[in-house]
Amino acid sequence: MLENLYKTSKDKMQKTTDLLSLELSKIRTARANPAILDEVKVNYYGSVTPLKQVASISAPEPRMLVVQPWDRNAMSEIEKALQKAELGLNPIVEGNLIRLPIPALTEERRKELVKLCHKLAEDTKIAVRNIRREGNEAIKKLQKDKKISEDDSEKGNKKIQEFTDEFIKNIDVLFGKKEKEILEK
Repeated sequence: MLENLYKTSKDKMQKTTDLLSLELSKIRTARANPAILDEVKVNYYGSVTPLKQVASISAPEPRMLVVQPWDRNAMSEIEKALQKAELGLNPIVEGNLIRLPIPALTEERRKELVKLCHKLAEDTKIAVRNIRREGNEAIKKLQKDKKISEDDSEKGNKKIQEFTDEFIKNIDVLFGKKEKEILEK
C-alpha cells in the first residue's frame, strides 16, 4: 500500500523536475544550444511543422547554430519562421544552410535570465513540496482509517521526506548549472 504511494510521489516529483530541466534548456545562454529552436514552427507546404522535422540543427561552434533544411524549397519559410520566433537571432542564409550567430549577452540580460531560472527552480521546489504534502496527507488518512500503524506512518513520512530532499537537491544542481552557463562569458 505504501509502496504504491512512494512510487506515485516519486514519479510525480521526477516529472516535475524533468519539466524544469526542459524549461531551463530552452533559455538562451551565450553558448549555442539547439534546444532554443525546439519551439520554432515552420509553414511547410501549408502545414505548421516543428523546425526539427524539416531541418537538422547543430552547434558547430560555441556561438553558432546551423540549420540545414532537408528540402531546399523550404529555405525561405524556415528563414521567415526564425525571424518571427523573436529569439534575438539574425538568420544568415549561406547556400543550402542557415547560420544563426549567437550574440553575447549583456550583463543586464544575464541577470534577468538568472532571475527567471531562479523563479522556475523555486516554483518547481514548491511543486515538489506540494507533492510531499499530498503524500503525507495520504499516509495520515491511511493511519486514521487504521490501514497502517503509527510506526508505518512515521516511516512513510520519513521516506517521502527523503524523496523530497533528493529532488530539491537535484533542482538546486540544475539551477546551479544553468546559472553558471548564463554567467559564463
